[in-house]
Amino acid sequence: MGHDQRPLVLRPALGGLGRLQKRIAAVSGWRRFALAAGLGALATAALPPVHLVVLLVPAFVGLVWLIDASPRPRTAFAAGWWFGFGHFTAGLYWIAFALLTKPERFGWMVPFAVFGLSALIALFPAGAALLTRAVRGAGPGRILVFGAAWTALEWVRGWAFTGFPWNLIGTAWVFSDGMIQLAAVTGVYGLSLLSVVVAAMPAVLTDGGAWAGRKAVPVAAAFIVLGVVWGGGLVRLAGAGNAVVPDVRLRLVQPNIDQRLKWRPELRQQHVLRQVRMSTAAAGATQDKGAPTHVIWAETAAPLFLGSDPAALGVIGGAVPSGGLIITGTIRRTPPGEKPFRIWNSLQAVDGRARVVATYDKFHLVPFGEYVPFRGLLSFAKVTAGQVDFSRGPGVRTLRLPGLPPVSPLICYEVIFPGRVVDRQDRPGWLLNITNDGWYGRSSGPYQHFAAARLRAVEEGLPLVRVAGTGISAVVDAYGRTVARLGLGRAGVIDSALPAPLAGVTPYGRLGDRIVLLILIAVAGAGYVLPRAR
Repeated sequence: MGHDQRPLVLRPALGGLGRLQKRIAAVSGWRRFALAAGLGALATAALPPVHLVVLLVPAFVGLVWLIDASPRPRTAFAAGWWFGFGHFTAGLYWIAFALLTKPERFGWMVPFAVFGLSALIALFPAGAALLTRAVRGAGPGRILVFGAAWTALEWVRGWAFTGFPWNLIGTAWVFSDGMIQLAAVTGVYGLSLLSVVVAAMPAVLTDGGAWAGRKAVPVAAAFIVLGVVWGGGLVRLAGAGNAVVPDVRLRLVQPNIDQRLKWRPELRQQHVLRQVRMSTAAAGATQDKGAPTHVIWAETAAPLFLGSDPAALGVIGGAVPSGGLIITGTIRRTPPGEKPFRIWNSLQAVDGRARVVATYDKFHLVPFGEYVPFRGLLSFAKVTAGQVDFSRGPGVRTLRLPGLPPVSPLICYEVIFPGRVVDRQDRPGWLLNITNDGWYGRSSGPYQHFAAARLRAVEEGLPLVRVAGTGISAVVDAYGRTVARLGLGRAGVIDSALPAPLAGVTPYGRLGDRIVLLILIAVAGAGYVLPRAR
C-alpha cells in the first residue's frame, strides 16, 4: 500500500480495468474468437455514417489485451484475424446490395463477396497483431508498434491484390473539419496512426512492472497530442478563405434513378431526357446565383454508347450551356468492325455542337464488378451489365476542358486511393469524381465513399466535385469542407461556384506516401526501443 502512488480517486477505476483485463485474458476457445470479432465490429461504429469515435477505445484496448494474453504467435495472429473479420464484415455488408440488384443471377455470391472479402483483408489486422506480439513487454512501446503496424498494413492494403483502401481508420474523423486537416501533411494514414495509438494507449493502465507508477503518463500524452492536432486544424481553418474560380458555375445533376431500372433498354432514352430537363431547369432561389456554365452528370448517367449515338449526342448537345459543356459518365466501345471488341467505363465532355471534346477512361476497375480476374479459369459474368469485361484506361491524367481549370477525373472508387488521384507531372486545379452509388442502396457504403473523397481534397489541397446518380453529390473545398451537398436517395441539382485550389502544394501532395513511411519507421522504432530503455 505504501508504494501505490496512484491518486485515491483512480484506484477503484484502475482496479476495475484490471479485473476486466484479466477476464479478457482468460477467455479461450470459440469465445475468444467471438470476442475478437465483436470488438472489430464495435470499431466499425466509429466510421461513417455513425462516427462514434469513442468506441475505438474499448475496441483497440480489448484487442491489445487479447494480444498480450496470447501464449503463441499464432494465437495473436488469430485474435487479429477475427478482429479484422468482424470489423470488415460489419463495415462492408453493403456489398450484398450490389449483388441483390439481380438476385436471380448473383444472389448466390453474397456470402462469398461479403465474408470472403472480409476474410481476405482480415489478414492485415492479423499481421499487425503478430508484429505487436513480437514486441513483448509492458508499457507504451508495444502500443506504438501496434499503431505503426496497423497503419503500415492499411497502406499495404491500398495496393495489394489491386488495392482496397476502404474504411481506413482515419476516415472516422471526417465529421470534424479541424481533425482532418492533418491529412494535408500525413495523408489519411497519419490520421489512422494517431487514432489507433490514442485509442489503444489506455491498455497500459493495467500494466505492472516498471510502468506501474507511471501508467497515466502515456495515456495523457496521447490525448494531449490528439488535442494539439485538433487545435492545429482549427488554426489552419481560421486562416482559410472562400475563394472561387471566376466565371465558372457548375450544375451537378442527381436524377436518383433506381439501379434496377437504369439499364432497361426501353427506359434508357427516358433517363437521358430526364437529366436533360434537370440540366436546363431554372435555378432555385436558394442556390448559387448565376446561370450554369458547365453541367456534370454521374457515372454512366448516359447508359448507352454515347460517342457512337448521334441522336443521343444531339439531345445532350442541345442542353449544353452557351459556351460550356455537359460532362457525363457513359460507356465507350471500339469502332464498329474493329477487333477485338472492347468497352470502357468513361467520362466524356460534350459541347453545344454535340461533339465529344474530351474522353477519360477508368483505369482502376472493380474486380468481379467490372471485370472477372483469372477470366481463363472463372467463367461467370461480371456484375455490371453486358458480357464483355471492361478494359482499363491508361491511368490518372489531367484533362483540359474549355472554360474550366485543368481537372483530374476520377470514376467511382478511383477516388479512395490516397496519393494516386492526380498526375504529379501535370497537376490539376480540381478533382472531379463521378460515381454510381445506386448499387449500394440506402446503406453505409455511399457515406463511406464520400468520406474518402473528402480526404483526397485535404491531402491534395484541391477542391473536389462529386456527382453521384443517387447521392451523395457535393462540392468540397480544398480544406475538405462541404460547400454544397445533395443527400442520398434524393433527386435534384446543385448549382455552385467552383472553389479555388490552395496557392501551394500540401506536404502530402508534394511527398506522397514517403512522408507516411518516414513517420511509421520513426514511431515503430520508438516503440521497439522504449521497452528496452532504462
